[in-house]
Amino acid sequence: MAKTWMITGVSSGFGREMTEQLLSAGDRVIGTVRSTAKVADLIKKYPDTFDCVILDVTDAAKVTETVNEAAAKHGRIDVYVSNAGYGLFGAAEELSLEEIDRILNTNLRGSIAFIRAAIPHLRKQGGGRIIQISSYGGQVAYPGNSLYHATKFGIEGFCESVAQEVAPFGIDVTIVEPGGARTEFRYGSARVAKLMPEYDGSATHAFLKMLDPKNGLAPGDPAKMAARIIESADTEKPLLHMVLGSQALKATIATLQKRLAEYETETELAASTDIVE
Repeated sequence: MAKTWMITGVSSGFGREMTEQLLSAGDRVIGTVRSTAKVADLIKKYPDTFDCVILDVTDAAKVTETVNEAAAKHGRIDVYVSNAGYGLFGAAEELSLEEIDRILNTNLRGSIAFIRAAIPHLRKQGGGRIIQISSYGGQVAYPGNSLYHATKFGIEGFCESVAQEVAPFGIDVTIVEPGGARTEFRYGSARVAKLMPEYDGSATHAFLKMLDPKNGLAPGDPAKMAARIIESADTEKPLLHMVLGSQALKATIATLQKRLAEYETETELAASTDIVE
């Protein structure tokens, strides 16, 4: 049965790939963009099932207004996909306050605003899905990515809490944690701070090699990843965390095992601060 999806940031990356696959399968997509230039072909090809909406997710009030208008226009929206976002690279001290505010407003506050706006409609219609496109960088941190990780760790904590809040209403939440993929995230939309020579040659600037296609492309296939995300909307009991990419899963498991091992050494330390009656 055809579904109606609302997806933010469909001009490139996973948003674009998902939209193409969904429309070709006969689903309806309400897709948000900041400019229609990159989706003009989809607007022309799918005039009845692709509703392209201009939206800057950093405007929280506009996000709410756009979601409400979409729900009023299309009725039931089965799946809300919070996808809009980008990467920002550079050491913490290399980043400007403007760069910090922008990525927080886009990746974190924008996602929060979108999900908050979707919840009342999903609750009133008796259920549905929320899919948050995060990254395995929401669990694993690397130098030179501090603010990007801050947004992804942050949105994952938000979604884990929201998943528990909305479960009684038949609303499921999935946090998608892709590894490196051959999308514009690395090879087009990524932003780099004004770099300082003090970090040259260190692990903090290792991302420069990653961002250069000449050094090899990311292993993830965007089409396959998009297909797995779409398929998750049909599962009866969807995963809360869905890792895409074998390298990403390996790194995530290793990080969590190391974190758990460290916590397990702290039994006496933790107990030493308890009040003993």
